[in-house]
Amino acid sequence: MNNKLDLDQKLISLCRNYTKSIADKVEKKIVNNTTTSVERTVLRFLGVDGVDEHGIPLPNVIVDKVRNEQKLNKGISYWFGNGLIQTGLPAQRLAEEISEGKIDLFSLPKEKNKDIIEFILEISEKKSEQIKQQVKKREMMQSKYPLGLKPWLYVIVATGNINEDVKQAKAAAREGADIIAVIRSTAQSLLDYVPYGPTTEGFGGTYATQANFKIMRDALDQVIEEEKRYIQLVNYCSGLAMPEIAQMGAEERLDMMLNDAMYGILFRDINMKRTFVDQHFSRMINAYAGIIINTGEDNYLTTADSLEESHTVLASQFINQELGLRTGLKNEQLGLGHAFEINPEIKDSFLLEIAQAQLVRQIFPDAPLKYMPPTKYMNGDIFKGHLMDGMFNFASIITDQSIQLLGMLTEAIHTPFIQDRALSIENAKHVFNSARNISSEITFNSNGKIQKRADQVLKETAELLKVIAKKGLMQSLSEGIFADIKRPIDGGKGADGVIKKDIDYFNPFAEVFSKELEIKDER
Repeated sequence: MNNKLDLDQKLISLCRNYTKSIADKVEKKIVNNTTTSVERTVLRFLGVDGVDEHGIPLPNVIVDKVRNEQKLNKGISYWFGNGLIQTGLPAQRLAEEISEGKIDLFSLPKEKNKDIIEFILEISEKKSEQIKQQVKKREMMQSKYPLGLKPWLYVIVATGNINEDVKQAKAAAREGADIIAVIRSTAQSLLDYVPYGPTTEGFGGTYATQANFKIMRDALDQVIEEEKRYIQLVNYCSGLAMPEIAQMGAEERLDMMLNDAMYGILFRDINMKRTFVDQHFSRMINAYAGIIINTGEDNYLTTADSLEESHTVLASQFINQELGLRTGLKNEQLGLGHAFEINPEIKDSFLLEIAQAQLVRQIFPDAPLKYMPPTKYMNGDIFKGHLMDGMFNFASIITDQSIQLLGMLTEAIHTPFIQDRALSIENAKHVFNSARNISSEITFNSNGKIQKRADQVLKETAELLKVIAKKGLMQSLSEGIFADIKRPIDGGKGADGVIKKDIDYFNPFAEVFSKELEIKDER
């Protein structure tokens, strides 16, 4: 891609320096803490699954028992690993015996800390190999059945019933969708556990469960064989069970995950420290599993003015990139988000949208950028809506975007039907095909509106990042720096799930992932 905008490279470097300072301060705030959801994820990796007689997930049961004794600061792997050594039971059976009250982890004889770590590390390395096998399977399938041309056509399904989702997903994939995103049931991000098994009753979406992941993955694999092209699967690992869902996605070979702590802080009022700790471990999992993450900057523009606050999107992208790279994610896995949300009634609004999209594309040349459709100004006029979606698609092909979440002409009327998706896919396919090579054919006026707008946004971004670097990200979030939403630093949901680590704390999977992803521990 040609760098058609003449961007100030010194200013971009300055932004990255500010971002490094911001990330350093975040890490200092979270590095000495773990969370209940991180510890539950460790148990899931070790092989603990299922629910007790009351329907409570066994990872929750066991972690809560240890937390209630105020002994979780050593890490669940210490207590559970010792239990595995002393009883000789497999992980699932040990979990069931603990849940039924037949085994008390704290009454068992204690092995030396070093011996427990060696034992649990050996198990963890073997379990991690299972994730590697899924990565190899993805690579093999994508070699046999290649991905579609970018921008990839990203289509959502959201019936609430996994079986109905499968029908809609298959129809969309056969119509030409490259990516299927299963929208999660409303407010699942606020559940401090992961529902178990297949589900058929969700509101506004379908529950993210491991069984549902497997059902949809198997269904799309069937379509891959039929269509002879690889179909990517997306879900959400965000909220109070963020790392647990990342673990399930890694096991079931999902390809993308929506994964952004700032979304949870701003739009779900989740405690800052809790969700940044969870984000760090979940992104390590995604990095290890070769999963592309999607960030949620587009959501800022649903509550803040897109024209006035475009620089906050770019600032957040810089921050998310730096935080992501520190977890082992590669630039090719950072699906940074932005959106086509400037008021269409503004003169030259399309030029302003092009400026933002091209600016982001040039600053993050290797990132699979995720471009979100117009929703804020959809009003039920399906003809105008379909035209706006066409303009959105045109902006994407002009600026070489990567992931195109397709707009629906019935946005603001009802949950899209199969035929709505078909029309949206046809719209995008027509625009992308008829303008496939337009980005290599055009240049921008060096003194024109697009260049000036890009310069303005970049300058405002640098000024904002300077402020955040000075105050710190958490303080800035508390002051409403993003999306015009203020959240208290020590408040929010899930704060009681943050645990200060003991000097002997150990997370075996963080250890394995850090080593293989070559992440340095700066403590």
